[in-house]
Amino acid sequence: MHLRPWQSLILILIVTFGAVWVALPGADFDFGNFRADHEIRQGLDLQGGLQVVLEADPPAGTKVDSATMNGTRDTVERRVNALGVSEPLIQTRGNNQIIVELPGLTNVNQAIDVLKTTALLEIVDPNGQFLPPGTIVNTTLGNATNEQMGIATPVPSTPEASPQASPSGSPSASPVASPIAGITTPEASATPTGPVYTTIISGRDLEDAFPTTNSLGQVVVGFRLSNSAAGTFFDYTSQHIGQPMSIVLDKKVISSPRIDAAISKEGIISGVSGAEVNDLVVQLQSGALSVPLKVVQSRSVGPTLGKDSIHKSIIAGLVGLGAVALFMILFYRLPGLLAVFGLLIYTAIVFALYKLIPVTLTLAGIAGFVLSIGMAVDANVLIFSRMKEEMRAGRTLKNAIEAGFDHAWPSIRDSNITSMLTSAILYWFGQYTGATLITGFALTLFIGVAVSFITAITVTRTLLRVIVGTRLANPKWWFGIEHDREMVAANTSSAAD
Repeated sequence: MHLRPWQSLILILIVTFGAVWVALPGADFDFGNFRADHEIRQGLDLQGGLQVVLEADPPAGTKVDSATMNGTRDTVERRVNALGVSEPLIQTRGNNQIIVELPGLTNVNQAIDVLKTTALLEIVDPNGQFLPPGTIVNTTLGNATNEQMGIATPVPSTPEASPQASPSGSPSASPVASPIAGITTPEASATPTGPVYTTIISGRDLEDAFPTTNSLGQVVVGFRLSNSAAGTFFDYTSQHIGQPMSIVLDKKVISSPRIDAAISKEGIISGVSGAEVNDLVVQLQSGALSVPLKVVQSRSVGPTLGKDSIHKSIIAGLVGLGAVALFMILFYRLPGLLAVFGLLIYTAIVFALYKLIPVTLTLAGIAGFVLSIGMAVDANVLIFSRMKEEMRAGRTLKNAIEAGFDHAWPSIRDSNITSMLTSAILYWFGQYTGATLITGFALTLFIGVAVSFITAITVTRTLLRVIVGTRLANPKWWFGIEHDREMVAANTSSAAD
């Protein structure tokens, strides 16, 4: 159905008012907490926080593939979500690194500890002996690493969190059991020979983990096993009543309780300090990491720097928008003024989309948005220049407007599609390399160019069509055609010659 200019104008105004309502800051005139639930997301460089680069640190002879890294990234993401960090960014870089950005984070050390800790829970059979808390053991699920054994490892030159402390708060230097026979690792020469303990169940068998209290009122970690593991655990505990079993976290014994009765579905993990209970629950709920991680780089951004970046970005955006508006009005006059109104509508729609999609806005993303403003105006320049040529050739204003849009459309379409393809390639490249600056720039530029398709063609064209029937359409000065009669006469005489 073909809409009349006034009908199109009413539709544009409705969309504009809706976009302005969504885009404006604050919670005034909110309905159903819609605006409160769709606030603008600020990236790390705008509100401050922490960026951590984690690198896979597998045992010797173990290969890390993309599937393993994707699974590890998913586990890290679940842990970050459990920390309550708003708008985190977690993505892989290359074949062995994960980049984690935590905007607005305050407790940096806690976050790093939760992210990098393997959190492999095991309940092992100690062969009838009591293993004191703090003992490092090797189990049928693998060897203890250098860090778990308290052996010093090289520290990267970039800032890094301190080594992970044991959940029980015991010193890192602990009794060490031997590695599994037949497996050669860099740490093997520093580890004496000894037993390998059988793992009965592991953290992968957990259905849930939660903080609770024991009979003495102490805060402990409760766990619930899956149905398949519950039968295995019941069989073991029923056959070893009166004997100890060892609860091991990351190859370190945290408690060795005596089995007083058969345990089926639920149990508790004691020996964890009250301050570390919640962290352990988060790690167990999210699952053990598929591969051990180490921190190779950490960067903290203060909120003051973020506020300063926002302030300067707003000034740069206003200056850029003002310069473009001044140029358009002075050179194209009335069409230029209508193009400025189109730009304001464009800005409202783009910011509304940033909130609705949602888009995490970074400093580079703001630069992409400012660049897209210039590209949106570029379409109007092509259209208005063609309009002036058509009017100087003797066409009526109405026909010149239609001809200007029709002839400029192929160029606008091709240039915008090329820009969108380039933005898509940049976005893919930024995702693969973990370069969030490139990703933010490409995403905002893509959205801006896509929206300019609508505003540069539909909005400006509708406004000009509405103007045609008013008095403003009569003086050619409003369209920058002061000497149209002389131009037409000159063209006529040249044709006659």
